[in-house]
Amino acid sequence: MAAAEGAFLTDVKTLRERARQSMKDGVVTPTYQGDVGKTIEILQSVLATELVCVLRYTFHAITATGLSSEGVKEEFRTHADEERGHMTQVADRINQLGGKPNLNPEGLLSRSLSQYAEGKDLVDMIKENLIAERMAVDHYRELIRYFGDKDPTTRVMIEGILATEEEHANDMADLLVAHDK
Repeated sequence: MAAAEGAFLTDVKTLRERARQSMKDGVVTPTYQGDVGKTIEILQSVLATELVCVLRYTFHAITATGLSSEGVKEEFRTHADEERGHMTQVADRINQLGGKPNLNPEGLLSRSLSQYAEGKDLVDMIKENLIAERMAVDHYRELIRYFGDKDPTTRVMIEGILATEEEHANDMADLLVAHDK
């Protein structure tokens, strides 16, 4: 017996029949409402953005100098690790949707929302990271609205990443106030 119009539960027999159809599509079942190709394309850009952030934060963690740089370097290192976690989450989601995560360094910057800016000194590094985090925050908010109920799994993943990016932006803003005399 099929679910009635407006009902939210489908009978077990129908669920079993649907699950047996197109099994090679993995997680993408007939109830997936998003555009798989567009979602993968968007996530490839998010993946590149997170990877560029890993590289930029790692570079800054290694090369920052100055009397008050040790605490900032540790913050950069922590952020690089968290961005690496985001990168892995996004790559896993691309894979779940049947795509192949693009980790090829060729063309990385053209796929990324973020720039790779080394910065000339500690304050400049903080500013570059703050700019990148603010861009990511705005972009991820847009993506959350885009995915909405069409792809709740991707939306929830991006919401989690957004929460961390907001924290990173706040950290960079605090560091900027503390170090930009």
